Amino acid sequence: MAIKQYSLKTDGAKQLSPAFRVREFRCRDGTDTILIDEGLVVLLQCIREHFGKPVHITSGYRTAAYNARKDVGGAKFSQHQYGKAADVWIDGVSVDTLANYIDQSVLPNTGGIGRYYKDAAHPSRKQPFVHIDVRKARSRWLG
Repeated sequence: MAIKQYSLKTDGAKQLSPAFRVREFRCRDGTDTILIDEGLVVLLQCIREHFGKPVHITSGYRTAAYNARKDVGGAKFSQHQYGKAADVWIDGVSVDTLANYIDQSVLPNTGGIGRYYKDAAHPSRKQPFVHIDVRKARSRWLG
């Protein structure tokens, strides 16, 4: 699917799917431009429908400058920079339950899935989350 470019100012309220709007994918540095892969939206909508609960996006598109910030911790070639990734969580659904569903039912042979826990090793993490991206290759990791 295609990557589309949006403006937060003019397109922020635009509905991309029944559950997601453009503004949810914005870069947290306030940049007006937002890149979003259409396939990522489809994947997130499938997850929303499966669990029947809102999918919270804590990080969607990132500019290269924002991604490079130490407090963000983005990988040099992060899929977030291309509009192909989102860090998400669902209230009442564990990281493992969410990641396993995505791995087994939605992205069994492609895409990236990273598990990020809030635990003794990561006490400052505000919320545990799952990184999901729609890259062509299959990649799995623990962050």
